[in-house]
Amino acid sequence: MDTSKMKTDIRRSPWYISGTVASQPARTQDSVASTSDIRRSPLHSSGSIAAPPAGTHNSTVSTSDIQRSPLHTSGSVASQPARTQDSTALTSDIRRSPLHTSGSIAALPARAPDSASYRSGIRRSPLLSSGSIAARTARSPDSSAAKTDLPRGPLHSPESVAELGVKHSIVEDLLLRVLYISSPLSLRELAEQTRLSFAVVNELLRRMRAEQLCEVKGMTGNIPQIAITTQGRSRAAELMSISQYSGPAPVSLESYIQQVRAQSVRQLEVHPPEVERAFAHLVLDATILEQLGTALNSGTSIFLYGPSGTGKTTVATALAQVLAVDRVWIPHAVEVDGQIISVYDPHTHKEVAEAAAQSGDARWVLCHRPTVVVGGELTIEMLELQFNPYTKFYTAPVQMKANNGILVIDDFGRQRLRPEELLNRWVVPLDRGIDFLTLAGGKKVEIPFDPCVVFATNLDPATLADEAFLRRIQTKIKMGAVSEQQFHAIFHAVCSTCGLQCEPDTINELINVIRRELKEPLRACHPRDLVNQICWKARYKDTVPCLDRDALLTAVNSYFLRTAEATGEQVG
Repeated sequence: MDTSKMKTDIRRSPWYISGTVASQPARTQDSVASTSDIRRSPLHSSGSIAAPPAGTHNSTVSTSDIQRSPLHTSGSVASQPARTQDSTALTSDIRRSPLHTSGSIAALPARAPDSASYRSGIRRSPLLSSGSIAARTARSPDSSAAKTDLPRGPLHSPESVAELGVKHSIVEDLLLRVLYISSPLSLRELAEQTRLSFAVVNELLRRMRAEQLCEVKGMTGNIPQIAITTQGRSRAAELMSISQYSGPAPVSLESYIQQVRAQSVRQLEVHPPEVERAFAHLVLDATILEQLGTALNSGTSIFLYGPSGTGKTTVATALAQVLAVDRVWIPHAVEVDGQIISVYDPHTHKEVAEAAAQSGDARWVLCHRPTVVVGGELTIEMLELQFNPYTKFYTAPVQMKANNGILVIDDFGRQRLRPEELLNRWVVPLDRGIDFLTLAGGKKVEIPFDPCVVFATNLDPATLADEAFLRRIQTKIKMGAVSEQQFHAIFHAVCSTCGLQCEPDTINELINVIRRELKEPLRACHPRDLVNQICWKARYKDTVPCLDRDALLTAVNSYFLRTAEATGEQVG
């Protein structure tokens, strides 16, 4: 055999890691292309590239196919000529790998003939982790269409650890804690519990097996059963002393902020049909409906005030029905500086079963816009991150759970904290739309403040808040007494719901008793409360409820306080 061909099949092993690259002739007989097919192994990590011998008559393409491996991490960059015949373009097509992490800067010119646009489309590579910026020209004449570094959002299902947006150690530690508590588990069970894809779990398990933290105990069909090793159990015990969180994998703080901004209540457009649909079960003035719709379009706070029993709480909770047609993404948890903040609450967030929720990132839950109602139980601690000293992870405060939805502060002024404390705590969030939460170590974390806050009170607003705070609440709506016509409409609606017959003359007599004898204004709560009295008495006597004059007057005597002025008695 010709000795000139004996060297043509020399191949460098993929595992070869020497510092140089030897010349490797092509398998063809044409010496022109003898060095045109040099390849660098994907795992080659040397710092230099040996120059291949030039061809014969066509030197412009002799080194045109030198490629840089995606995993090459050296600090130097070899020249790579363009695949054209023009020798002036020999170095015009240098490419930097997405995973290249060196500190050098490789120039990547535009593909257009015009050299004036060489630096016109600089972009930062999504996976570039070095301290330098790789110059990257736009891929098309429209540079605005180039990709950015922003997280891809809940609709994208990550297929690698790098796409999760959180540190590798965070998810690996989470997987180890899950195995420590419930080992052995199948690959499918691990993916379901952590809300990660099979590809991501596989990648994590390969690394963990290499570190002897887990092992395969068997197979169920074609799905492996994973168990924790003795070494893994020792490491997991240390991790459990730091944090016992073993729920769905968290999203990054950057991704959470981006998603909250994208589905902000401040960007809503509400029109009369939506408002009328949400309040169809209530009897309200057209003026109040218009004010409520205007307030929702502003995305700012609402102050409902007036006497008790005028429907402030009912109106506040009904506002959520206006937004019910919208869907928002809520993360199971958010990672901040290695700490886990649990956000999704099944009692607060109502999950929506849609196809879009099944195909995206399972770390997010598709829900209706949330509605959080707090009353007299509200404390200043509920407005901060709740750190559990036993599980050693955080629970989001009420305003963070209400982001992109409605937060109702009912009976404002009757909380366990003084109104001034709450107002001082929320002056900046209401004004700027950002909140600052404090971790256990004292570090401040900036979180979006994006709920529509509804304050409802029967106290005088002037005694609760100063002018500076009231100015930050753009809409103030007074809920007062109802008219006779509205009282009739509300009474008929309540009777219809309870299956009772109601005569207009009976209601008129009730109106006279309330106004003239009791000296009380007509309030929206009276029909519901009086009908409830009749139904409760019928249940006690085991009879069918009947709304007649006698039953109604008996209910009035039980419900209203009889003052000395109303009864004509003298106080002596």
